[in-house]
Amino acid sequence: MLNSTLNSVIYALGGAILIMGCQPAKEKNTSGDATTSETPALPVGISEPLVTDLYTADPSAHVFDGKIYIYPSHDIESGIPEDDLGSHFDMKDYHVYSMESVGGPVVDHGVALDIKDVPWAGRQMWAPDAAYKDGRYYLYFPVKDKNDVFGIGVAVSDSPTGPFQAEPTPIEGSFSIDPAVFEDEDGAFYMYFGGIWGGQLQKWRTGTYDPDGELPGKDEPALLPKIARLTEDMKGFAETPKDIQILDADGNLFLEGNNEQRFFEAAWVHTYNGKYYFSYSTGDTHNIAYAIGDNPYGPFTYQGVVLKPVLGWTNHHSIVEFQGKWYLFYHDSSLSGGRTFLRSIKMTELTYNEDGTIQTIDAYVQQ
Repeated sequence: MLNSTLNSVIYALGGAILIMGCQPAKEKNTSGDATTSETPALPVGISEPLVTDLYTADPSAHVFDGKIYIYPSHDIESGIPEDDLGSHFDMKDYHVYSMESVGGPVVDHGVALDIKDVPWAGRQMWAPDAAYKDGRYYLYFPVKDKNDVFGIGVAVSDSPTGPFQAEPTPIEGSFSIDPAVFEDEDGAFYMYFGGIWGGQLQKWRTGTYDPDGELPGKDEPALLPKIARLTEDMKGFAETPKDIQILDADGNLFLEGNNEQRFFEAAWVHTYNGKYYFSYSTGDTHNIAYAIGDNPYGPFTYQGVVLKPVLGWTNHHSIVEFQGKWYLFYHDSSLSGGRTFLRSIKMTELTYNEDGTIQTIDAYVQQ
């Protein structure tokens, strides 16, 4: 619930990331609560876990009323075997955290939404996001329905900390995972979403769900994230979702085989000096990459890497300005000793170059 004084953070880069990410912790914790006992000795990281009594991941950070509010997923150990579709990421609720100052106490406001209170939900409450409009707060979340197909739901509260009341059905026309909601300067709200592999984006290539849908071939254009403008009541799509184009320096789409740069999951959008920054995870190559465009719909031109790979399989982030500085929120598996589905949220300062590009962050102290 408070900032930890944990020093046993982080890990060396390279191929060893994946090896350590698959190693079990020395002490198994079946409760889903965090533990720091018998944590393997790891090289020092640039930041420490913000939360140490629970495992948390996928931090979506926002500034509401002068405070930072973080909307992460809540990792637990459910005993489901690990697989490429992420079946072992079997989260069941969301907590909300707040910070009045960087480096100050991180307050846990308790369970904001539980899967048992979502009428249409089946399993796996993955990475959420939140938005504020006209005195109300909206929590957007992906969860599989009773047929094991991901949809995106919305829940509403009068408080940024919840509790949130879920709508009885998912957003019509929604699918896949990782909703990220962005408010433009004109007051319009947009949702970005999508994720391949376990995120099921490849199963929607024809416009309808195909359980046998597969990824493009390595020499075909990669699947693209989606965007849809939200309705005035923030509970639906005002348009059919469209592709977000991510282009290389020559204006070409990335191919599926270019997994160092193509989209995998974890979309996020922010603006800086009049430009739109679309950042995302490359997934199986573990970078947080970014591209820059001139409007919310893109196209976005690839620029480079925001965050290099962290300890654990996944990499998921958000970027927010607070009190005149910019911060990157992310997660790793340091608190669990490298268990890839038991992660911990972190934050570190983010720096822009004079030309508007972002300085690449290495999560580890170089020795």
